[in-house]
Amino acid sequence: MKITAQEEYGLRILLRIARSDDEKNTSIQSLSELEGLSHAYAAKLTRILRKGGYINSTPGNIGGYVLAKSPAEINVNTVLKHLGGSLFSKEFCGDYNGNVTMCTNSVDCSIRSLWKKIQYSVDQVLDQITLAQLIGSEESSNQLLTKLATEV
Repeated sequence: MKITAQEEYGLRILLRIARSDDEKNTSIQSLSELEGLSHAYAAKLTRILRKGGYINSTPGNIGGYVLAKSPAEINVNTVLKHLGGSLFSKEFCGDYNGNVTMCTNSVDCSIRSLWKKIQYSVDQVLDQITLAQLIGSEESSNQLLTKLATEV
């Protein structure tokens, strides 16, 4: 399993916007420079985040992006699913059916149970995390995430 570039950079851009001064809009130019991304890729990610309702854009010379809601209201799991989808979804088996119309293991699949359990476990952790909890330092985030992992 891999975290996609779109999920990683999308979440990083969202955090960058959350960490910026509320009075100041964050531009695509600024986001691309700060995250080491091309202007086009930063624009693509902000478009996805805007369509998802996570950020708002302000046009004009001093335009840019601000959060659409408070960081405490933005759930990391929903952001990641919006950016890239779930690790396992109902469509998963249809996407990996080989050369046949229907998966040869569709009736009895022990692997499907594994993917469902992994998705459930990931959701249990990510559903508890908000953008506000990631705004701090790596150390403070690590302490919070360690605590959450032991509770699950």
